[in-house]
Amino acid sequence: MLVLLILHLVAALAAPLLVRWWGPRACYPLALAPAAAFGWALARTPAVAHGGAVVETYPWIGQLDLDIALRLTTLSWLLTLLIGGVGALVLVYSARYFDADAPGMAQFTAALVAFAGAMLVLVFADDLLLLYVGWELTTIFSYLLIGHSTERRSSRWAAAQALTVTTAGGLAMLVGFILLGEHAGSYRWSEIATHPLPGGGYLITAVLLILAGALSKSAVLPFSSWLPVAMAAPTPVSAYLHAAAMVKAGVYLVGLLAPVLATVGPWRPVVLVAGVATMLVGGWAALRQTDLKLLLAYGTVSQLGLLVAVTGAGTPDAALAATAMLLAHALFKAALFLVVGVIDHGAGTRDLRELSGLRRWSRPLFAVAVLAAASMAGVPPLVGFVAKEAVFAAFTDDPVLLTGLVAGTVLTVAYSARFLWGAFADRPGVEPVEPEPIAASMLIPPAVLAVVGLLAGPAAGVLDGLLSPYAELLGAVDGHLTLWPGPTAALGLSVLALAGGGLLFALRGPLAPVLARLRAPVNGNQGYEWTVGRFDRLAIEVTGATQRGSLPQYLGIILVTLVLLPGGAMLAAGPWRAGLPLWDNPLQPVVVVVITVAALLAVGARRRLTAMLLVGMTGYGTAMLFILHGAPDLALTQFLVETATIAVFVLVLRRLPERFSARPLRRSRWARRVIGVATGVAAGGLALVAAGARRAPDISAVFPDLAVGEGYGRNVVNVTLVDIRAWDTMGEVAVLVVAATGVASLIFERSRTGPRPRRPESADRAARSDRPVWLRGGPTLYEEQRSLVLEVVTRLIFHTVVLFSLFLLFSGHNAPGGGFSGGLVAGLALAVRYLAGGRYELTEAAPVGAGLILGAGLAVAVGSGAVALAAGGSVLESAKLDLSLPLIGDAHLVTSLFFDIGVYLIVIGLMLDILRSLGAEVDRHIEATGTARSGLAVDKGGRT
Repeated sequence: MLVLLILHLVAALAAPLLVRWWGPRACYPLALAPAAAFGWALARTPAVAHGGAVVETYPWIGQLDLDIALRLTTLSWLLTLLIGGVGALVLVYSARYFDADAPGMAQFTAALVAFAGAMLVLVFADDLLLLYVGWELTTIFSYLLIGHSTERRSSRWAAAQALTVTTAGGLAMLVGFILLGEHAGSYRWSEIATHPLPGGGYLITAVLLILAGALSKSAVLPFSSWLPVAMAAPTPVSAYLHAAAMVKAGVYLVGLLAPVLATVGPWRPVVLVAGVATMLVGGWAALRQTDLKLLLAYGTVSQLGLLVAVTGAGTPDAALAATAMLLAHALFKAALFLVVGVIDHGAGTRDLRELSGLRRWSRPLFAVAVLAAASMAGVPPLVGFVAKEAVFAAFTDDPVLLTGLVAGTVLTVAYSARFLWGAFADRPGVEPVEPEPIAASMLIPPAVLAVVGLLAGPAAGVLDGLLSPYAELLGAVDGHLTLWPGPTAALGLSVLALAGGGLLFALRGPLAPVLARLRAPVNGNQGYEWTVGRFDRLAIEVTGATQRGSLPQYLGIILVTLVLLPGGAMLAAGPWRAGLPLWDNPLQPVVVVVITVAALLAVGARRRLTAMLLVGMTGYGTAMLFILHGAPDLALTQFLVETATIAVFVLVLRRLPERFSARPLRRSRWARRVIGVATGVAAGGLALVAAGARRAPDISAVFPDLAVGEGYGRNVVNVTLVDIRAWDTMGEVAVLVVAATGVASLIFERSRTGPRPRRPESADRAARSDRPVWLRGGPTLYEEQRSLVLEVVTRLIFHTVVLFSLFLLFSGHNAPGGGFSGGLVAGLALAVRYLAGGRYELTEAAPVGAGLILGAGLAVAVGSGAVALAAGGSVLESAKLDLSLPLIGDAHLVTSLFFDIGVYLIVIGLMLDILRSLGAEVDRHIEATGTARSGLAVDKGGRT
């Protein structure tokens, strides 16, 4: 099973390349992926024929006890046949349905194959959480497929509506899965099904949430509106997603859970009432449609209601009938959608009021449509008749429900006849349509489906033997699938339904005014639009009330929320620690006093630079506390981060006023002070509570041994970053790259990888003079901005600082340092070089793009993990290489050093990007602004 999933993934990834080579004809080789799933399932028929199962389990997320648990049983076997068989035929059909220059063909084929793979994940999954993964993947790919025609607003709207409704239902279902899994003690459905579940409101809540997801996916009331709107998708998508695959997911879930949950209180009332109501409402709506595709769409809604009601009834006979109807519906409805696609492709319209004479255009197509529509109406000897007979027989003991099913079947017969009449009849006063010839690859797929539906009827006995194992999960099965049941009540009801449907179709003229008037005052689509509109309006109102453009207001809201919610919960619980020591070292209270005084002075400072320096003092004080607690690595990092932050602040403050504004008013100041004090108290209290709330052993207690034994280093902090918790570091460096990209995109008006700035001629003349030039960028600055002492000091210490950063990088595995600290030191060296010589000096110091350094660092960090994987270890696992070097002797190289080198490069790239964006690029803006004000072209070298 896993091989099939990988095959679909590979095919989806290869689809764009194949489409580029062969155009729509690439659908032929891509059809081999779902065809392989069909063949594989067919070969596994003996394994599941008598209630057996095919099981595969692969480790996935060990910490969560989550495995890729795959299981094939009778129900999933049937769905796999439909997913693979219909999927392959739809891809063959698509090869001629789309023109050679059709836009978005690569995305369409990739999404369709990926969707087939996602459906296989869903039906193979034995773990409920894995099932949810497949469920949401089908939602995403269906969104892409429904919205294929991105240039049309209706297509985008339909895709968004389908995504919104099914995602909301999927999230509710996920909560239900979690409740059920925790309630049962396992997320493996095969284990849950073998143990009794304790009842109560907990289980009832889980069942209702799961049913919400199932009903939304299968477009059952009140979630039906999205499916007719989704007919904006290309017809092959409708034939696959909305007839044979996606909408069957909800039915499959109901069928999977019914043997265990059908006896839970709300299960049967929900599925029976919602299912029968959907069948009646959808069937009545189908009679009013003039678009053949919409007619089939509302018919699909109707029959999905039937499937949900029968599947969820929870009796053995109903379960057997449900599987037969599941098969029949996929065969006839997919065939009919493909027939509509042929008509639309050839005639250029689907409006039954404009179609006439198509019966003579293609008699084979007409025959296919007759077979599929007859199966939908339940005409013998097709499989639709066998399934409908089994449904009636399963509910003979429930006259109320049976009456609803018969009424829905009458509507089904009527709109089946309406479909054939609308598509193929000769219509007086309408010119006969003269379509284009039909390609064989467009006629064969619906023909295959229709013929299989015809052959499956006489083979009802074989189907009964194959599908009965699923029904037996609910108990002993009394009924059987048979083509000729004899003179039974079910047969009489079938005759009554056929006669009633035929009469309803014959009276379509007199009933037209009734059909037009008898409808809900608000349809499902209007209800969806109203709901979305109200949410949009609420979002606008909330945004207008809170997003006022005031950063202090935003910060105040966040801090007040912190104080009220977690702080209030802390006060209510009162988990105070007794005997808390105030300090461990007499120097600690001295440092705390310094930090406190600096913070208070920062609040009252009027100059921005003064406030920034005072805030920096609080950071340096925090670093001193780290030193006093014996954490030199943390202290070094804090010192460097604080210094780099001050440098960035200085760059930003150049574009801000020197002083803070006179606002806020006195009352606002006191309010902010109260918020600040309350936040400090709440944060301190939460820190104490969190530190004293531990019940399990501290995981970091084993880190020292792991650092030496597994990471081959004595610096626990560094080994933790590059080995023990390397995945966390990988995520953090990725965030750094994203942050650098964001800063550059906000500042640069042009590409940050553009040409290097050329030095003014005055700088070149100064460089050629006899005067000593300590920094090449120095002469580009105004004389009043230059500092000869700073230039000399920078020239003397720059290379030493860079070497010191390399020392920190290579020594960090066993001593304080590491890639992050070393990168900060190198970045600060570049910052000093920029401050001493300006933006031209920065280019001299680092004549390479920041993006290149960032990319190289990320590649090295990721590549080090891949190398460990290729070497047979885990991703980012450290290995020690013992080397014997001439003149040096024995040396030991730990592979995590390369990960640290990647971090080193990323930090340097980030600092360089900040210096070039907030520094050099802001310089350029200042120069341009000054030029604009003066009207003179004056550069920093003194040229005019």
